[in-house]
Amino acid sequence: MATVDDLKFQEFDDAANLLAANPDATTISINEPAEISKNQHGRLQEPGREEDDELLGTDDSDKTELLAGQKKSAPFWTFEYYQTFFDVDTYQVLDRIKGSVFPVPGKNFVRLYIRSNPDLYGPFWICATLVFTIAVSGNLSNFFIHLGKPTYHYVPEFRKVSIAATTIYAYAWLVPLALWGFLMWRNSKVMNIVSYSFLEIVCVYGYSLFIYIPTAILWIIPQKVVRWVLMVFSLCLSGSVLVMTFWPAVRDDNRRIALATVATIVLLHALLAVGCLAYFFDAPELDFPAPIIPAHNGTTVVTKS
Repeated sequence: MATVDDLKFQEFDDAANLLAANPDATTISINEPAEISKNQHGRLQEPGREEDDELLGTDDSDKTELLAGQKKSAPFWTFEYYQTFFDVDTYQVLDRIKGSVFPVPGKNFVRLYIRSNPDLYGPFWICATLVFTIAVSGNLSNFFIHLGKPTYHYVPEFRKVSIAATTIYAYAWLVPLALWGFLMWRNSKVMNIVSYSFLEIVCVYGYSLFIYIPTAILWIIPQKVVRWVLMVFSLCLSGSVLVMTFWPAVRDDNRRIALATVATIVLLHALLAVGCLAYFFDAPELDFPAPIIPAHNGTTVVTKS
């Protein structure tokens, strides 16, 4: 009959002897390999996991849905699809406006302000405010220039609103569309070119126009020298935002193409500023002649307004 000593597991005795000889030795249980493999796998994924957390956010449910491919965007014909483009708060909009008015040398406007959450709220309302500011300021400027002239009869020009809206919104959408298409085309030929989304480019152009709102108000001052100095100052600020944003996207391309691209961006931006100043503020306005009323005896009477 087997004794109690015979029923003991020899492994336990060996482990006890090893621990007695070396107290610092470690033992592994049967269930530990799976746990160790999990821990090792988790440690191997730590660097990539931090990057995923930065890209996908801190919400575990959102990460699970994104990684599983279950989170889908709404169709483009629904209100929810366009609602995401206006999902910004006041502090974000003000921060982006300050970034466009006070550009920091060496800082990319997209990476610093836009990339985390590009929006259309700021660009839309900046363009709308600029349209009415230019139209109203242009009418007021015309009124102050001809104030006191006896032959001048003031008539508000509401057509300036439609002209300003067409010009500004066409610039804020068509130029970014052309630039986005050009960058996509060059990206297919030069792999190092930085790619921006169409929404990011529209966002940059929209916020870069904010500086012209206070400038258009100051353009009411009836002094051409002051107006042109203000225009140059605003052009330098807003143009520097565009240059510092899009130069990193094309600097790895052919040198001539990169310089030509940046020069075209600045030239179109300058044409917008010069065109608005020249048409809405410095354009010569025709004085309305005094009405001529025929008299009954064949003579004419000129009335003063």
